[in-house]
Amino acid sequence: MKTTMNIVRTSMFAAPLALVAGMASAGGLSEPVIAAAPAPVMVAPAPVMRGADWTGFYAGGQLGYGRISSDSITDADDPTGATYGVHAGYNYDLGSLVLGGELDVDGTSISSDTPAVDVDTVARAKVKLGYDAGQFMPYLTAGVARLQTSGALDGDTDGNFAGLGMSYMMSDSVILGGEVLQHQFEDVADAAGVDVDATTLSLRASFKF
Repeated sequence: MKTTMNIVRTSMFAAPLALVAGMASAGGLSEPVIAAAPAPVMVAPAPVMRGADWTGFYAGGQLGYGRISSDSITDADDPTGATYGVHAGYNYDLGSLVLGGELDVDGTSISSDTPAVDVDTVARAKVKLGYDAGQFMPYLTAGVARLQTSGALDGDTDGNFAGLGMSYMMSDSVILGGEVLQHQFEDVADAAGVDVDATTLSLRASFKF
């Protein structure tokens, strides 16, 4: 009887084990699959925009166009003509702002018929306030000017001007730009009541050193 009971118990334990073994061999049970962790993705840092270094001396030349107007000039149209000259200055870059000073002189081909007056030269002493936008620098400028005329109005006349400009740093040593200036002169060549307004537009090229 005991032998029979032992056989029964053995069969009761063996049957589930055999069933599990059969399922495993038949593919019913499988080991868990562990997914590989994704590889880290390297993200390049965003580029940082930096301003150019505008600090330094510069010198160059300019070509442009000018027009004068006055109640004392009775020509049918305001006299116009070419302008050409040289300039030299210094900029100091403060980071976002650029401070500068410049001297320039223009010769002109501007003349009026009535009265017969030639505009010989315009010389200027400038202060400049610019914004460092990288290779570009827009700026405001103002200062004093001296007008030299000949003919019916012969002499030098002091006045003032203001305007705006744009410079582009093409390389570490070459700067291109443009400038528009509005001038005012009173009592030209000491002639009372003869006031002249002058507008100039110029293209500029400078070497920075």
